[in-house]
Order: sequence, then structure tokens, then C-alpha cells
Amino acid sequence: MKAIIVGGGKLGSRLSSALSIENYDVTVVDKSEKAISDINSSLDVLKELEISSYDLLIATTTSDEANVLICTVAKKLGCNKCIARVRNPEYHKQVGFIIDELGIDHIINPDYATALNIEKYLLKKYLLMTDEFAGGKVKLAEFNIQTDENFVGREIKDLEDFENLLIAAVSRNGETIIPYGSTVLEENDVVLICGPRKEVDLFDEKHSGIRKSRTVQRVMILGGGKLGLYLGLLLKEDKIDTTIIEIDRERCIKLKERLPNATIINGDGTNLTLLEEEMMDTNDAFVAATGIDETNLLMALSAKQMGIYKSVAKISRPNYNQILEKLSLDGAFNTSFITASEILRILRGSGSLSVNLMLDGDAEFTEILVKEGAKIINKKVMDLNLPQGILLISVLRDEKAFIPNGNTVLVPGDRVVVFCTHENIQTLKSIFYNKKKKKSDFINELFSGI
Repeated sequence: MKAIIVGGGKLGSRLSSALSIENYDVTVVDKSEKAISDINSSLDVLKELEISSYDLLIATTTSDEANVLICTVAKKLGCNKCIARVRNPEYHKQVGFIIDELGIDHIINPDYATALNIEKYLLKKYLLMTDEFAGGKVKLAEFNIQTDENFVGREIKDLEDFENLLIAAVSRNGETIIPYGSTVLEENDVVLICGPRKEVDLFDEKHSGIRKSRTVQRVMILGGGKLGLYLGLLLKEDKIDTTIIEIDRERCIKLKERLPNATIINGDGTNLTLLEEEMMDTNDAFVAATGIDETNLLMALSAKQMGIYKSVAKISRPNYNQILEKLSLDGAFNTSFITASEILRILRGSGSLSVNLMLDGDAEFTEILVKEGAKIINKKVMDLNLPQGILLISVLRDEKAFIPNGNTVLVPGDRVVVFCTHENIQTLKSIFYNKKKKKSDFINELFSGI
């Protein structure tokens, strides 16, 4: 399969890596952003590359308009599937029109997707970073054990509170470890815990600390760009008191027009004195959402040290995993990973219900719908001979979630949450994909045999 990414940068690089793992032959066009933004130049490039021979085009240039036009032209020239990145809030309500009238297959909005993830975390009662699968009946939680004597120095098989939970992976100093029962946990290990929602919530409540739990009612956002605006709009719907600090005066005026009930402060949010003066102690959460990763990490850490309940940062680079594990931040939201996860879900078709890239992009959690014709049907899990890098985390059957064991037999209609390291992606496909499908059907029905 052939894919072309028009526009590089952090997102283009992340997508290139993810698509390569998916067995795409990837071409990246990124030598001249100025030339790419010129639709006439783009048309020449697409014709020269014989775009009709490509299965997929993703336009991720810095211009929304260029991305839409590039996809429209590529579609007319015969490219099978086209995805455009559109970030401008002014276009957000027009996505349906763009897709229907211009023939583009999908629109992705990294800032809005990231805002949704941050909103979900801020509104949950406890502190652990979590994600949901199977319609919310299965949950995943990231837990940094820090120096907790209940975990440090103990083998996983001897841990308490894990009767109905599973530790899928351990992140240690930026490296991903697939644990055994005999794996000994070390200080600052981040363990990925998965299980039925109720069990994960109980673990979250216990290890976040009951006295630490509280409802977020007031949020301070550093940075009034696209992400800051999207998050402000979402929090407005949630009736959350919101304060946004933005250094650009003209931008502040626009923010006030869109968010009349929010407090908009024109100032330098990296000034710690300003943060303290602007009611830092009266806010429940702080979100660092500027365009600079280092600024976001530093200011979110500073806010946490000032005593804020929840402090999170937006990042876009993929190489901060080791640093994040050692910081006392409550969360970091990687826009590139969030966007790549959404694109992978789109490409894998109806059988893939969700994809979540984890552990610096080295692994993923995928929710898969088991369909007729899959190789795994009527076989015990123990007989599938799964490699160590593939772990069946949870199964939802008849609206009930459970952790599978070696004797579990999967049936059509099961929704299976799978942890998979990226070197095992092709093995996962060979297990869940019906090989009778034609190559021409591969993109739209990648997991249709699941």
C-alpha cells in the first residue's frame, strides 16, 4: 500500500512512523511549505507523483485551506482516501459541509481532539490518567508508583488490589517492559493498568487518595491559541469557571468575543508573579497550552508546586517520555499521538473501534470487534500462541466486561481490548484479519475479518 503525507513537521513525522509500521510505503512531501501551500504547485506535484496510484493521502501543512484543496485535487485525480488537517475554529462547524461537498473522506483537528482529552481528564474526580474502551465499561489507567512501598521492590504477582485488574505494561526510564508475574517494580515505574471500569475506579480512588479527590470547578489556561479556545468552549458547556492568560492583546479581544463569560487576562503567563497574583490558589486546575513544549512543561510543573490540584501540559514532541516519568505533573497530552491514534482508527475500518498510542509511541491499545471469519473464533486464547508483545486485556460480551484467561474462547460480537507493541502489529493483523480479503479492500476493511 502507498501513502503520501503532504507537509511534515512533528505530526507528519509521527504519521510517517505509524504508517510505516502499518506496512504502508510512505512518501513525505515537505521540502517547501511555501510551495506546498500554493495549490498550483501542489497540483503539479500530485500529477508528477501519479497520485492515482496512492491508496492514501494526508494533508498536514500549516494552511487549512491548502490541506482542503490538496485533498480535493487528489481525490479528483484518483487517490483512494484523503484526510485533511483543519485546525481553525472558524471551520469547525463546517466539517460536514467540507466532507459532503468537496468529497474529502475525513477531517482531523488535532487541537480539538486534544481539548476533548484534556476536558475528560479535568472532569473526572480522581488524579490518575485514564482512558476508556468498550463504551466506558473497560478502563485503562497510568499509575506512577513513585516511592510507594506497596509497589516498589515487589513482584507483580504479589501485589494487592489486582484480583480483577491486569498490568499490561511497565514504562521504566522511557523503555517499555512487558511484565511477567516475577517482574519486580522499581521507583518511578509507570504501570499501565486495565480492567472493568468499576475495578479501575476503585483502584484510582484508593491510590489517588480519597482526601485528594475533588470536583474541578475553576480552570486556568495558559495560552489562548486554538487549543486554549477549544478547551474554553468545552468548559463553557460544562459550566466551569475559566480563566485564560494570553500575551497577545488582539487575541485577547477575539477570545472575549467567543468566551464572554470567561476571564481573559492579557499578560505574560510565564511570569510566576503574575500567576500567583491571578488567583492561582483559587483555581482547581491549570492547563499549559502554549505552542512551546518546554514552556508548557515548566509552567505546569510550577503550577503543581504552587499547590494546584490538577496540572497538565500540552506537548507535541515524542521524546519527553523519560522526563515526564520523573516530573510531578498530573498529565501531558501529546497532540501528535492523539491525532495519529485517530487516523489509525479511521484506516483500520469498522472492526477497529479505537486506537490509543502509548509509551512514547512504542505500543498501542486497540479495541477490536470480533467478526465472522476471524481466525481466532472458536479457539482458546492459550492456543493462539500470541507473542509476548500482544496481550488480550479485556473482553466485552453481552454488556459485561471481563479479563480473559487461557481458556477463554472468543466469539463473534466480542469487543476485545488488545495491548500490542509496534513490532507485533503485523502479527496482530494476521491473527484478526481474514486473509481472503483482496488487497484492494485492505484499507477500508483492514480489520473487517476480526
